Amino acid sequence: MKILIIGANGTIGKKVAQALSTKHEIITAGRTSGDIQMDITSAQSIEAGFKQIGSLDACICTAGTGYYGKLETMTEENVYSGIRNKLMGQINVVLIGQHYLNDTGSITLTSGILSEEPVRNSSCVAMLNGGINSFVLAASLELTRGIRINVVSPGLVEDSVERYGASFPGIDPVPMNKVVNAYIRSTEGAITGKILKVYA
Repeated sequence: MKILIIGANGTIGKKVAQALSTKHEIITAGRTSGDIQMDITSAQSIEAGFKQIGSLDACICTAGTGYYGKLETMTEENVYSGIRNKLMGQINVVLIGQHYLNDTGSITLTSGILSEEPVRNSSCVAMLNGGINSFVLAASLELTRGIRINVVSPGLVEDSVERYGASFPGIDPVPMNKVVNAYIRSTEGAITGKILKVYA
């Protein structure tokens, strides 16, 4: 298969790209790195990237960030920043990317454990993750030509413990191979409309 991985230079994305590259043709994309540059906060950048690649069998998006911070100091712009990036960015990958996917192709987005198990300072990201999950459940009912869509919802991955572990007290890290396998299942399998939860 010909697979586009957006966010392929990130903690999860590079491991997913490495695993899938043993069997498939991988095209990597990132805001400033990869085979092509694609900024998911810009619909024009997403469109340009897909046009550059042409037809695809699958698209995986592991890109997107949101605001972490105290609720008492969070602003409307903090929230909109996350919406433009992690939420609308991934939604636009679907809205635009569906037209470049071959019949029976697949799209896999990324949310996270905070939609169900929030921690302090995570109100914005928890909302974004929940929005992505709900979008995927509904979009799976309407995609045509046999195109499938799923979302991987990882917990705190082992590779991120040093950087983010203090923000997730008492939450067991998830082995990276389990997270990668969820993306493989979504891409190579037959499921659609699923939230693939990878929690410890």
